[in-house]
Amino acid sequence: MTPESHAPTSTDDDLRPGPPPGCPAHGLGPGGLHRLHEAEDLGALYEQLREQHGPVAPVLLHDDVPMWIVLGHAENLHMVRSPSQYCRDSRIWTPLREGLVKPDHPLMPHIAWQPIASHAEGDEHKRLRGAVMGAISTIDFRSLRRYINRSTQVIVNRFCEAGEADLVSQFTEHLPMAVMCEILGMPDEYDDRLVEAARDALKGTETAIASHSYVMEALGRLTATRRAQPEEDLASYLITHPARLSDDEVREHLRLVLFAAYEATTNLLSNVLLTVLIDPRFRAQLNGGQMTVPEAVEQSLWNEPPFSTVFAYFAKQETELGGQRIRRGDGLLFAPLPANVDPRVRPDLKASMQGNRSHLAFGGGPHECPGQDIGRSIADVGVDALLMRLPDVELDCDEEELRWTASIASRHLVELPVQFAPKPPQDVQEVPNHKPVAAQPSDWQIGNAQPQAAPAAAQPQPVRPQPQPAAAQPQPDPVQVRPQPVPGQPAVAEPPRRKGVWQRFLSWWRGY
Repeated sequence: MTPESHAPTSTDDDLRPGPPPGCPAHGLGPGGLHRLHEAEDLGALYEQLREQHGPVAPVLLHDDVPMWIVLGHAENLHMVRSPSQYCRDSRIWTPLREGLVKPDHPLMPHIAWQPIASHAEGDEHKRLRGAVMGAISTIDFRSLRRYINRSTQVIVNRFCEAGEADLVSQFTEHLPMAVMCEILGMPDEYDDRLVEAARDALKGTETAIASHSYVMEALGRLTATRRAQPEEDLASYLITHPARLSDDEVREHLRLVLFAAYEATTNLLSNVLLTVLIDPRFRAQLNGGQMTVPEAVEQSLWNEPPFSTVFAYFAKQETELGGQRIRRGDGLLFAPLPANVDPRVRPDLKASMQGNRSHLAFGGGPHECPGQDIGRSIADVGVDALLMRLPDVELDCDEEELRWTASIASRHLVELPVQFAPKPPQDVQEVPNHKPVAAQPSDWQIGNAQPQAAPAAAQPQPVRPQPQPAAAQPQPDPVQVRPQPVPGQPAVAEPPRRKGVWQRFLSWWRGY
């Protein structure tokens, strides 16, 4: 995959014991190349590689399989936008063809070729991606945002009275799954078991295969049901699309959409909420109106993209990228995390990126994420609704105590403990709010006399002269008369004013 100086060899030096953990040389493989999977801090390693090799650097994967990682923003864009030079078909990958990548390699589930749009090329790619894009284009995002609001209400109602919660396990891991099940057409399948199975399958644990099978069985049932009786959902549109996808193709693309959207949106939600909780300036901008929730989401996509790297692109011909000689069959990692902090596009990482969507969180080119607007909607509406319900939410631990599970592909927050004043459950059809518990009503009702305190002693009232009737005068329109408060009587509430254009637009945008 790499030039000769980077190719694995079998010299005596390779047979010597490796350096112990903590040694500066720890994590190095043949040729002095860094093993990505052994790095304790991938962000720091990316900057070290950038300094040593430039925007494209040679690295090693598990079993010392060689690979390039693309660190530069411009270089990543060039790679994903040049289908004549790079593709997603791993069958041309030289280490795989030469037997260096075993069938049980930890990254094979990500890299192995599959008959899905993200791995296809040419006419086949147009056919498969056209079906996916066509199905997604049928989504009514107005209705979707309303559903996200209701789902957020349901989920927050589960823990709002406790005054504390773990926003990862109780919110960010649940909301995307609830919404995606609705979009795909299987809302009845959404439950804690499905969430646990999806998380387990993505973690790659010993039970990951069984968990993956559980999810695939649900998608298989959905495919069979919609093949027999299509409805208004994404699965049905995939089945009825003119591309004529087979049941296997439908099921595989449902899996792709479900897992990719679920993992990416879960990470995005966690990252946005964490930033709100630990960055006072960020929260002040959000609360003060200098930043909207969608702008906060875009800022998070710059700073902490849901996927650090994406496996993988492969060179179709000998070429050059970032000053490195790339041979035919070489593998390259598309890397949004280091690309988004490329000093050539972000010389000041503290500068706001409001209004700038040129980050690479959703990829680019022919394989750009087709469901990115779904992820944005879940994050925009979900975060906004949660903060409306729990405006006083605070982190319930020291920032240093937060834990992450990290891999080459992504970084997932393990838990996000928070505390807040207990809130009552809310009707899921209402606009999210943080109203206090309503006061208990008295026995008095409209139409009955208001109870008055007994007077201390009856006092004779002076007789007042009665005014003489005057000539009839024009009376004002009753609608224009504003009732004056009478001491001892309940105030009469004024009719609510009609929302202005901007308020009505915000209500429409937020889905209520």
